[in-house]
Amino acid sequence: MPALDPNPRNGQRNLLLILGAMLGISVVIAVIATIASP
Repeated sequence: MPALDPNPRNGQRNLLLILGAMLGISVVIAVIATIASP
């Protein structure tokens, strides 16, 4: 992965997608844990 991306917008979009997926998975796990806890 080059340090100087010729298309930085696409790289930023991929980073945002990865961060969003991680956040979404964390929220889903938190919700499931809250529902599963007695």
